[in-house]
Amino acid sequence: MRIDPAFYASDVLEAAPALLGKLLCRRLPDGTVLRLRITETEAYRGQDDTACHARAGKTRRTAVMFGPGGFSYVYLCYGIHSLLNIVTGEDGQPQAALIRAVEGRPGPGRVTKALSIDCSLNGIDLRTSGLLWLEDDGFVCPSILTGPRVGIAYASEEDRGRAWRFMVL
Repeated sequence: MRIDPAFYASDVLEAAPALLGKLLCRRLPDGTVLRLRITETEAYRGQDDTACHARAGKTRRTAVMFGPGGFSYVYLCYGIHSLLNIVTGEDGQPQAALIRAVEGRPGPGRVTKALSIDCSLNGIDLRTSGLLWLEDDGFVCPSILTGPRVGIAYASEEDRGRAWRFMVL
């Protein structure tokens, strides 16, 4: 069953750990639907978070983060990997949860490669899309580990130290 649309209005610090165990679903061009369980996320929260893309304000790239929750934010990292984020929160409060891993696919670049997700899927409405969406099949994570986010050496020391990375044990 699709995630309740109200879920996406949650603050990212609630949504990112709550995404663990959910199914990331992608309908491929041939009609095949892939469903992979989310096992790791990271929270990025607003313009005050120096690790968040929204830190520089609303740009063409980050505009989707400034809208209401429930949309995909897909961007190209290092000119190689498309990375998928789930926008959460209220309109005008930029925040998103990076999908860092799914079962059997550690690493955000491997997630998008496995599901054929690229920047053409940026801005997809996850609440209604037939191409990309999230499902809740009732799976409950046995326990969740938290830690600092990865790959944000450019951020302030305080933001680098935040335990906003969430993993299924």
